[in-house]
Amino acid sequence: MTTTNTNEKRVSPSSEKKHMGMKAKGRISNTITYVFLAVLLVVWIFPFFCILMESFRCETAGLAGYLLPKKWGFDNYVKLLTETDFLKWYGNTLIIAIFTAIFQTLIVLCMSYTLSRLRFKGRKLLMNAMLVLGMFPGFLTMIVLYKVLSGMGLAGAGSVPGLILIYCASSGMGYYVSKGYFDTIPKSLDEAARVDGATRFQVFKKVIMPLTKPIVIYTVLSAFMAPWGDFIFANYIANNTSAGYNVAVGLWSWTTKTSVGTHYTMFCAGGVLVALPITILFMFLQKYYVEGVTGGAVKG
Repeated sequence: MTTTNTNEKRVSPSSEKKHMGMKAKGRISNTITYVFLAVLLVVWIFPFFCILMESFRCETAGLAGYLLPKKWGFDNYVKLLTETDFLKWYGNTLIIAIFTAIFQTLIVLCMSYTLSRLRFKGRKLLMNAMLVLGMFPGFLTMIVLYKVLSGMGLAGAGSVPGLILIYCASSGMGYYVSKGYFDTIPKSLDEAARVDGATRFQVFKKVIMPLTKPIVIYTVLSAFMAPWGDFIFANYIANNTSAGYNVAVGLWSWTTKTSVGTHYTMFCAGGVLVALPITILFMFLQKYYVEGVTGGAVKG
């Protein structure tokens, strides 16, 4: 014969009331958070929405006092690509960004691997020196750099190779995040490969690199974005020579009082085209970018 326990524990009214109150507070807190984030999202996206709308406005090329265009079309994009130097500026920027991403990634990864895996005399001093030098903003050396590049013929119309040289010259000092990621990989893998007869380069290429996909993508994206949106160095080195402009400097030249009335909508169309590559890259590589940042922040 089975017996049932009739003395079940009952929740007291005060405890149940307290539990319901906590749930209500949680819902209110979440609602406030979501509303705040929604407002923040609207504030952040609104300027980009305005630029997009202006790029499709065809009734006037200057500033307008309304948001939605009265006449829609792709006239601004057609004029931008056929009647201006935008393609030249875009090509300059693309060349600079691609070569900088390649060379800078190689330099940063080699430097990070060396400082993470090797122990040599002066290692600490080198790391401290690069840390101190990295605290000074790069534009402090603009005058000297311009003088050097101008003497080499790498300023003005020849600013594209000059800017690539500038962006890659000191890229080794940006080893911090990559080195932190390499530090998380067990050194026993290196030792096992060395015992099997692998050289340092073979260890780096065949053992370490296959395990560092997130940090490689993070380094490539960082190296690509920096010259893509650079204005200060690019403007200074180009020295008012249209053939040496990148897109940031070229579009900025349309914002003067004499040009903004006739180039404003094309300026907005150019801004949309400039934002597309970075947006597409982040959409497809965001996962690896985040993994690279978080993985590299584990150790210093």
